[in-house]
Amino acid sequence: MSNLSRRKFLITAGATAAGTMMIHGCTSGSNTATTESSPAASAVNVSAADAPEVTAAKLGFIALTDAAPLIIAKEKGMFAKYGMKDVEVLKQASWGATRDNLVLGGSGGGIDGAHILTPMPYLISTGKVTDGKKVPMYILARLNLNGQGIQLSNEYTDLKVGVDSAPLKEAFAKAKSTGKDIKVAMTFPGGTHDMWIRYWLAAGGINPDTDVSTIVVPPPQMVANVKTGTMEAFCVGEPWPLQTVNQNVGYNALTTGELWKDHPEKAFAMRADWVDKHPNAAKAMLMAVQEAQIWCDQDENKEEMCRIVSKREWFKVPFEDIIDRSVGKFDMGVRQMESTDLMQKYWRDAASYPFRSHDLWFLTENIRWGYLAPDLDTKQLIEQVNREDLWKEAAKAIGQAAAIPKSSSRGVETFFDGVKFDPENPQAYLKSLKIKKA
Repeated sequence: MSNLSRRKFLITAGATAAGTMMIHGCTSGSNTATTESSPAASAVNVSAADAPEVTAAKLGFIALTDAAPLIIAKEKGMFAKYGMKDVEVLKQASWGATRDNLVLGGSGGGIDGAHILTPMPYLISTGKVTDGKKVPMYILARLNLNGQGIQLSNEYTDLKVGVDSAPLKEAFAKAKSTGKDIKVAMTFPGGTHDMWIRYWLAAGGINPDTDVSTIVVPPPQMVANVKTGTMEAFCVGEPWPLQTVNQNVGYNALTTGELWKDHPEKAFAMRADWVDKHPNAAKAMLMAVQEAQIWCDQDENKEEMCRIVSKREWFKVPFEDIIDRSVGKFDMGVRQMESTDLMQKYWRDAASYPFRSHDLWFLTENIRWGYLAPDLDTKQLIEQVNREDLWKEAAKAIGQAAAIPKSSSRGVETFFDGVKFDPENPQAYLKSLKIKKA
């Protein structure tokens, strides 16, 4: 974004939403949100200078529980509350379709922004997944922490594999020696699910590039594919891990909060040219998304949230496949546990804030696996894509100044296997990893 465009956005951040309440130590504007049976959220008063330049935008989503903030912002009238009365929230068939529609843009028959895997805006901005065509993107917010799962087919039930993937090393090697192609699925090359399953396998001594075949399967098709024996393992977001267990076609090795506690996951991202052209409208949508995240994270709203997203027009998934994980109940198929700390978080524990240190980890892992060049200027790229400044302005505008972290970094992160990522020294992290792209 140019200095002029950035300055324009900062100047226009003036509207404030009425009403605050406490939620897990953070103030919340969510008491202005409506219930499912009540009218749309009341519009806020903004000056003519702060009014959105347009009232319409097209946002994409995949049928995953972490898309809830966009769906709730639409269903509860939060977009309209901030002047964006014509926002469309459109289901995408796959992450590849999301990418293609972002390249087209809303005016070209595609979309302007999306619920998206955090690394994708970087991969799109650099042209790595768009045949070299660079489409600058901005990350405006993180949508959630945690909430993904790694599943295994019932063929491996006796091993009762958990957070440690090591027991699979011998099993996979034995199957491979008979000529079997061991397939593990993720949702998009270089995306979060790809990073999770690669990290997990490598930590157990399994090379995801040579010991198995890594394939791409859209999230809603994961359960059907493991049911037909297409793959041995897969990583995807909820509600599909729980559906795997409920349909008895496999079991959950782990929920990803066990791999990296409170890890970043999806993002709310938009085309940079759209934001630069419509700074007030971008701020209005970001405010609505933040308010929706606050609403989604209130315990008393979890059941209603799950009933809303389960609808035919959104997920078309049974409520029973969504609710348990959303309240911290984990039936893994081979073990049971309850943990509100491991469940998906939308606002609490700074879940919405787009920490630059987290973006750096994703870029570092993409370098680890050969998706990005080792000499990539990650600092400059993050400066271009990560718009934490816009997040701060929107948060202030809805009365959430107290929720703004003091740093762009969450500090040193520790993974389940004891490996640490220090954002001040990503090269040391890379060097410490035994398995990586040759």
